[in-house]
Order: sequence, then C-alpha cells, then structure tokens
Amino acid sequence: MPRLTASRLTKSFDGATAVDAVSFSIPDGAFLALLGPSGCGKTTLLRMIAGLEVPDAGTLAFDGTIVAGPGVLLPPEARRLGMVFQSYALWPNMSVRGNIEFGLKVQKLSAEARRRRIAEVLEVVGLTGLEARRPHELSGGQRQRVALARSLAMRPGLILLDEPLANLDAHLRETMLAEFRRIHSASGATFVFVTHDQEEAMAVATHVAVMSRGRLEQVGTPEELYRRPASEMVARFIGRGRTLAVEVLASGEGRCRINLAGTVLAFEGSAPVGPGWLCLHASDLAARGEGGHLRGRVLNQIFQHGAFMTQLVPIGIDVETISLALPERVAPGALVEIALRGGWVIARDAAPSAGLAARYLHA
Repeated sequence: MPRLTASRLTKSFDGATAVDAVSFSIPDGAFLALLGPSGCGKTTLLRMIAGLEVPDAGTLAFDGTIVAGPGVLLPPEARRLGMVFQSYALWPNMSVRGNIEFGLKVQKLSAEARRRRIAEVLEVVGLTGLEARRPHELSGGQRQRVALARSLAMRPGLILLDEPLANLDAHLRETMLAEFRRIHSASGATFVFVTHDQEEAMAVATHVAVMSRGRLEQVGTPEELYRRPASEMVARFIGRGRTLAVEVLASGEGRCRINLAGTVLAFEGSAPVGPGWLCLHASDLAARGEGGHLRGRVLNQIFQHGAFMTQLVPIGIDVETISLALPERVAPGALVEIALRGGWVIARDAAPSAGLAARYLHA
C-alpha cells in the first residue's frame, strides 16, 4: 500500500490557485523530487503534506489513513514525518548530540535508548565523533547532515526536504547529493525532496514529479521524463529540450511518421494523427557535412564537458534556437547541416492528464 496518497489536493491564496487538483501516490522507500520553476506550487504542496498548510479541497492519506480532507486535519506532530529546512533550524546553543536528542526526550525514550539511537543515526549520516560540536563549529554540509540525523532519529516513515541544498556551494551540493542517495538507501525511509534545480532532481531521485502553474505535468523516472516527455512544458524544461512543430501522418506500435518542414521522418512516440511536437535534446542532433535533415546558422559556442556546445538558428523552422555539441570551434554565421538521430513525438495539445497525475509510482 502506498505510504503517501494525494487526491485532487487544491490550495489557493487570495484567490490565486497555488496547487490545482494534484493527485499522486508514493510507495514505501521511494525518493520523489518535486521539481518545477519558482512559483509552480511545489513548496505549497510539500507544506500541505507536512501539515503546515490546510488544503482547500482534496484528500491526503498516509498508509490509507486520511490525515487531511473534508472534516479531517491531523496536526504535523501526529503525522510521523521528519522535515529538513533550507536553514537547517538547529539549536545554536546545543551540541550535535543535543540537537538530535531533543526530540527523543520528548518521545520519553530512556537514556540508553537515546544513546543507541543517536549513535545509529550519526553513523548513517557520517558524523560519528562530532557529537560534542556546536553548529557554528560545523561546515554547511555537516550542519545539513545534523538536520537530517535529527529527523532520522525519530524514525519517521516519511522525510520531507525543502530545497535543503540551496545554501551550499556547487561542490558541496554535489557531495551532499551523493550523501542523500546513500542515506536514503541506508535508512529505508520515503523521501520527498523539493527543488527547482533539475540536475539535483535527476541525480538523486528515483522518481520526479514536474509541476507548472500549480498543476502536476508528469510523474516518472528521470529517464522517462527525459526520453518520453508527456507535455510541451516537460519537453522544454527537462534537459533544456526543444520542440519542433510537425504534422503526424501515421501512428502505431510506439512510432510516428511525421512531416517536418516538408521532410518525412519516423520517430518513437504515441501521438495521434494531426498536429504534433517533435521533442529533442542536444544528444538527438549531429552535424553532417551534407544531407542533413535541417540547416542552422551558428549563433554562438561555449566549451563545455570537452566539446563545443553550439547554439544555432534553424532555417525554415519555427523555433528560436537549437543546440548540439560539435568537436571543434565554428565561426559565427557559418551554416551547419544537422541530422536528427533521435526524438519523441507528442500531440500538439499534450497537457497534464488525470492518468499521468494519479498513476502509482514503483520504486
């Protein structure tokens, strides 16, 4: 049975809808990233899960028990969850041990039980030996681990993380992402992680829920979102993709035959016959000496990851720019023949559906 189930959760502020009829289910042990641009509703959704915001409509259930819904509202302290904030929220006058132990004392655990629990979580988060330090004596990454250890010590079934890496530098964020993956695996808890950074989400999560304007656009594994986006927003947002307007001529058995600016091509997809989008990433494009499917004029280049990431303005195609990796520098204004070696076709009017939003995730 899924540990967390949301059904048409809705929340508005001053007449503006922040979360719009969102539905999803998360099984035990999943690591779900709520991903989307600023203002998409992901933090409001997390706060409703935590019990810090009251839904206007819909229901929220933990292990089949409704914790928020018509006539029902379980307070945060009764939901058996842990939460890690951007600011860490550590007691500055307490040691690492004291910060972790505080909640255990509230639970009235014996001194020996508290000692064992603290030792256990410190080992999980890699802070054994730092029990006596105060927060100001720790690095940002260590303070983040203390906040996580404090939540893990309470043995919650669900841990919520609200952009926990926002205050860390790029190198430390990368290190902490690896630690989150390790700690998630070691703890066995279900994690829900809010971020606007898709690289963080794709690196750490088993499943990603993409939100836009309060709605859930698509839920799936990182690979599914990248290779098989369900809407134009997901196609453009994940991996900085591009969508080209096409006409779907035929569709069946997971493939579509399309007309792209007068050229008939075949790609994977499930769009019906009619107007469609061909969803592309830089990895789907390759330069050719001649005989490409498209032509583009070089706008600029940057050297990145051992290649020249090249931005081009396509000729005869209604899209501002596309990007692909080239092995060498090319002069601005030069023409490049572009071959399409991959892509995914969706309907032109593809939009979030109840099926996509409500489907179950399998860790």
